[in-house]
Amino acid sequence: MSSSPLYFDYAATTPVDDRVIQAMVACLGRQANFGNPASTSHAYGNRARQSVELARRQVAELVGTQAERLIWTSGATESNNLALKGVVMAAQGSRRHIITSVIEHKAVIDTARQLEAQGVPVTWLVPNADGLITPEAVAAALRPDTLLVSLMMVNNELGTLTDIARIGELVRAHGALLHVDAAQAAGKVAIDLDALAVDLMSFSAHKIYGPKGIGALYVGAHASGSLQAQIHGGGHEQGLRSGTLATHQIVGMGAAYAIASAEMAEENQRIAALSQRLQTGLLAHPQIRLNGCPQQRIAHTLNLRVDHPGFNPASLSSALAVSSTSACNSASNAASHVLLAMGLAPTQALASLRLSLGRYTSAEEVEQALQAIERALSAPAALW
Repeated sequence: MSSSPLYFDYAATTPVDDRVIQAMVACLGRQANFGNPASTSHAYGNRARQSVELARRQVAELVGTQAERLIWTSGATESNNLALKGVVMAAQGSRRHIITSVIEHKAVIDTARQLEAQGVPVTWLVPNADGLITPEAVAAALRPDTLLVSLMMVNNELGTLTDIARIGELVRAHGALLHVDAAQAAGKVAIDLDALAVDLMSFSAHKIYGPKGIGALYVGAHASGSLQAQIHGGGHEQGLRSGTLATHQIVGMGAAYAIASAEMAEENQRIAALSQRLQTGLLAHPQIRLNGCPQQRIAHTLNLRVDHPGFNPASLSSALAVSSTSACNSASNAASHVLLAMGLAPTQALASLRLSLGRYTSAEEVEQALQAIERALSAPAALW
C-alpha cells in the first residue's frame, strides 16, 4: 500500500481532470485567452466571451436545457443562497412559506435558517427510515402560502436519490417553485431539465472533476423574474450575479461537464461494478450495515454504520481518506445531522463511514480498502 491514504472521498471533492487543466491553462498568461469577457469592444474580450459561452453550452448539454438559462456563480453554495434568498426577496403577495428538509446540505439549511430568523415560515421535512424525503411528505407540507420547495437530488452523505420528477409535478401543480441542489447529481445521474418540473437547480464544478470556486444556477421559465440578485455591481449574468467572470474557471467547468456528457454512461457502469464489490465485501461483515435506502441511490456513495464497540473512523486515516460525515460537519467533529435525522444514535452516527468512489478509483484500491477496514475491525480497541 502506498504511503498516502487511498482516496475514497470523491463526494467531498474530486481531483481536476488533466484535460480540464489543459483547457484552463489556455486561459492563463499574457499569451493566453486572458481577456475580460465583458470587454467585447476588442478581440481579447471577445475571445474570452466566446469561451465563456461555449462553456455555458457545455454545461447546458449535460443537464438538458438551453444555455441562456444558466447563471455563473462561485459554486453550489452561492447558487443555493441565490435561489432561496433571491426568490424570497423578490416575492410579491402573501406567498412566503418555504419547504425544505433537515437532511439538506448546510448551504441550504443555514440559508433557510437565516430566512426563518427573519420571519419567513419554514417547514422542515424529516426523512423516513431509509433517509428519503418522499413525494407524499412534500404533498402533506404544501400550504396555500407555499412559495418555494428546496430539496437535493442526491444526498451528499447517503447517496440516496430524491424523486424529483414526482415532487416537481406536485409543486408545479400547487403553483410554487422547486429548487434542487444537484451538486452531487451532475455527471452521475441523467438530468433533463427541459422534461423536469424544476424551476431552479444548483451545480458545482469541483464535484465533477472541475475546479473549485465555480458553479452555476439554472433559472427556468417559471422562475424568470422571480429572483432578486444577491451580489450587485455591474449587472452581469442577466443582472442576477455581478462580477467579472473567471474565464479559466468557467472554461474548466465547461470542459468537465463536456467530458461527463461523453463518458458518464461508461464511467457509471464501471463505478457501479466497483461499488458492488465494495458493498458486498463490507456488508458480509456482521457488524457493518448500510445507512440509507439500498435501492434508490447512486453507486458512487456508500454510507456504512460499523456496530463494533469503540470503533472510530479515524483509525482508518493512515490507510483511507474517507469521511464520517460531510465536509461541513467534519470541521467541527460533529455527528452527521443526516444520520441523526434518520434516527441513529450519536454513537452510531460517529461510527459511520462515507466511502465515495470516482473516476480514478481502481479495482485494486477497492480490494485494499476492504483489507484496511478488516484490519481496523480486527485491531484491539486500545488502538482506536
